[in-house]
Amino acid sequence: MLVILISGRGSNMQALVEAGLPVAAVVSNRADAPGLQFARSRNIEAAVVEHRKFASREAFDDALAKEIDRHRPRLVALAGFMRVLTPKFVARYERRMFNIHPSLLPAFPGLETHARALAAGVKLHGCTAHFVTAELDSGPIVIQAALPVRSGETADQLAARVLEREHVIYPQAARWFLDDKLVIQNGVVRVKGDDAQLVMAAD
Repeated sequence: MLVILISGRGSNMQALVEAGLPVAAVVSNRADAPGLQFARSRNIEAAVVEHRKFASREAFDDALAKEIDRHRPRLVALAGFMRVLTPKFVARYERRMFNIHPSLLPAFPGLETHARALAAGVKLHGCTAHFVTAELDSGPIVIQAALPVRSGETADQLAARVLEREHVIYPQAARWFLDDKLVIQNGVVRVKGDDAQLVMAAD
């Protein structure tokens, strides 16, 4: 089972649900997150743990962990969850928490990835599903999707194309995990059966 954490519309959460993955609950740090309505429309339990109601990041993370653990998930999936998690929280879900990031990590961690990619003049851009570690956007890579950058396209246009690929690779990564197909050796993820961990999208 999965518990998915969101802060907004949760389009990657929707992709996980629509892929038929077993989602136990969706949890948001914002009561106005549109993704909560989608979860409820699919009869998935939707909960809110508002970060603004807690005096510290640690107190929020403790409350969030308590909500997650009610469902005893095998995997916690961050899907547009816009909070930096404490090392204690990350350690609690070590090797069973995923994130989807809109760049080909380790390039362009953090925010504004598409604008930064265009400014750097890269010819390939994409997205990465990875295990979460205490260091931001740096955990072992499960799968990536790459696509060619088009001449003259804007950051918003590039973001839209990358998002389409996120919706493909994130469910694949979660399915591999739930099927016990992932092995981490020396910080590198291998898929049993040698399934492709790089998806090249046509222009």
